[in-house]
Amino acid sequence: MLDRLPPPQRIGFEDIVEALRFGRAHFLAMPRSSIVYAGVFMLLGLVLLLAIGALGLSPLVLPFAGGFMLLGPVLLAGYFELALRYEQGLETSSGEAFRTFARAPPELWMVALICAFLFLIWITDAGVLYSFTLGGTHFGYDLAWLPEFGGDVLRFELWGSLMGASLAYMIFVISAFSVPLVYERRTGLVEGIAASARAVLGNFTVCLGWGLVLGVVVMGSILLLPLLLVTLPVMAYASFHLYRRVFPPGGHVAQAAN
Repeated sequence: MLDRLPPPQRIGFEDIVEALRFGRAHFLAMPRSSIVYAGVFMLLGLVLLLAIGALGLSPLVLPFAGGFMLLGPVLLAGYFELALRYEQGLETSSGEAFRTFARAPPELWMVALICAFLFLIWITDAGVLYSFTLGGTHFGYDLAWLPEFGGDVLRFELWGSLMGASLAYMIFVISAFSVPLVYERRTGLVEGIAASARAVLGNFTVCLGWGLVLGVVVMGSILLLPLLLVTLPVMAYASFHLYRRVFPPGGHVAQAAN
């Protein structure tokens, strides 16, 4: 069995500022491994965005960028591993970040499946909305990354953003703290999700602010992809620091019974 976690700690907006400093410091301490790990996602994003543009579906760039926020929490586990190894004075190569998924507990893969399922719902809904509002119109991909906005495009982006925001918030509630809790094997899947929900709702205003910061920074970086090489690791390490503030390590770490 697993020991029960203590109640989540309260945090303030000053903790967000401190977390961003922590993220920057860890990035500067491990720049090469941090950038290489982020580079894989940047290249995948570039291929996807170019494919969308080639198909004349450029208004879908924003929904796909938002969709990354649904998958992001699980992908950040590689950075959590780098942060843990850095604290312990161990090797922090990019290979260790990639090997994270080979060592990940089954519960983390269950969280990944939940995130992937909601991502598919989001992209399907965005596709249906696109077909009703912009279907049949070819929007080429230009150097400004987004097509020239018309009324129909603006309506699509507005309603698409509203739909995506609701799903992104659901993912944030269940995964913001459950992913690191499960990855460190401090709790099981169900308790981890419940603990994450309690932490987010118990720090509603601060967590909402942190979620908005994450969304704006990561989505903006996806639209200007080279920025992702820096912003993704910084925000990942910052997320890890906030997790440690809400669920401090120490005597409450859950362990499996022998």
